[in-house]
Amino acid sequence: MIANGATTIWELWNGNTADPNMNSQNHVMMLGDLLIWYYENLAGIRTDKTAVGFKKIIMKPTLPNGLEFVNASYKSAYGLIKSNWKKNGKELEWNISIPANSSAKIFIPALSANDVAEGGAPLSLSADIKVISWKDGALAVEVPSGNYQFKSIIK
Repeated sequence: MIANGATTIWELWNGNTADPNMNSQNHVMMLGDLLIWYYENLAGIRTDKTAVGFKKIIMKPTLPNGLEFVNASYKSAYGLIKSNWKKNGKELEWNISIPANSSAKIFIPALSANDVAEGGAPLSLSADIKVISWKDGALAVEVPSGNYQFKSIIK
């Protein structure tokens, strides 16, 4: 696109191959696809398809090499959802806010289930956090609305 003088993202990723009437070559709004990827993958903020309006939230971030932190928030129908994670060497600190009248299933990246704490204490000491499973390098927990500070050991 750049080689052809584009100043915005074109309608087609594979170049200027469509009928000229279908190819306006001016699609700034296509960045919306990238923004969705940032929220759903990097920040990990997703809606649970079993409920509407982020009544049930899924938090499952991707932690790519070379990216040291993400700070994101999303204003849902129930309130502000926050996902702020930061890598400190082999430690992950992840601050999460779940709005009132919502709940979340959170997938916490970790080397093992024993390497996860919330608010500086083991998960077993929290009455509000329900451990669901351990799979593919993440501990799945369910939480009600509130603010959480998870820490875990990562690769």
